[in-house]
Amino acid sequence: MLFLVPVVPSRSHFENGVAFKVKINPQSGLVNIGSQLQEQGLSINPLVLQLGARGLFVSSKLKPGTYLFPTGASLGQILLQVARGDRVKESIAIIPGMSIWQLRNIMDSHAAIVHQTKGMSTKELLQSLNLNYPSAEGIFLPDTYIFDPDEIDLHIYRRAALGMQKHLNQIWDQREAGLPLKTPYELLVLASMIEKETGRSSDRDMISAVFINRLNKNMPLQIDPTVIYGLGPKFDGNLRKSDLRRDSPYNTYMRKGLPPSPIAMPSKESLQAAVHPAKSNALFFVAKGDGSSHFSQSLKEHESAVDRYQRKIAPKNIAN
Repeated sequence: MLFLVPVVPSRSHFENGVAFKVKINPQSGLVNIGSQLQEQGLSINPLVLQLGARGLFVSSKLKPGTYLFPTGASLGQILLQVARGDRVKESIAIIPGMSIWQLRNIMDSHAAIVHQTKGMSTKELLQSLNLNYPSAEGIFLPDTYIFDPDEIDLHIYRRAALGMQKHLNQIWDQREAGLPLKTPYELLVLASMIEKETGRSSDRDMISAVFINRLNKNMPLQIDPTVIYGLGPKFDGNLRKSDLRRDSPYNTYMRKGLPPSPIAMPSKESLQAAVHPAKSNALFFVAKGDGSSHFSQSLKEHESAVDRYQRKIAPKNIAN
């Protein structure tokens, strides 16, 4: 039968040397699909394509997308593959702790995405997504998003935003009583700070406790990642004392309470930690150098921990 004859040519530009890549546009009929396959180098007669599709009962089942057809594939094999929708897939990962400008750079540079939002301001991006937030920071759920080649970037942003909204609302409804958080957005802000300060996942609930305790006591949060975020994407990796003295809405050394927006994309684990802090009176923590932190209830103990773990001064009387 004609549709069993191989139609994939022997050409040097096969994908990975073993498969021929073609693209079928959305809303394409049989005749149009035949023309597209011909234009991309397959030796297919459009009339034979129609006969083959009807013979295999797939005329109305052919799906658009990008396909890899193996060497020597017949028309019948191609039709069945397209009917199954066995397409090439692409992916993009939103990593916990990633900033909005890092995400937009990755999205804008992805070769398989149609860049509809490239060059948009934050305000324009939010308007395109029908979202009413003061910032696009933190509102996209960290995950790996699978999509077909030539997907519009706005669709991926929308999936990530809806995913975050779903989890944020679920976790907000599960929050403990008495937390100093007035809205789900404040939860998102707090979770982003936990994300950036967590070196070891087992410390999340303790870091959350420190932040919650400080907020309850009206103490400044005093964390470097908020100051760094306020410096913007041009931060050179060296946080200076002058930066800590420079007032900004994100300088939690100079201003009490939460910063005005998240400072990163928080993970589900950080969202959970924000509403379920550890039962602790700790007010301070310092990195120990192994990814974990030492937590202290008093300034005196904290200063001793800083000497031990940061300044490398021999400890006097400090518990491990």
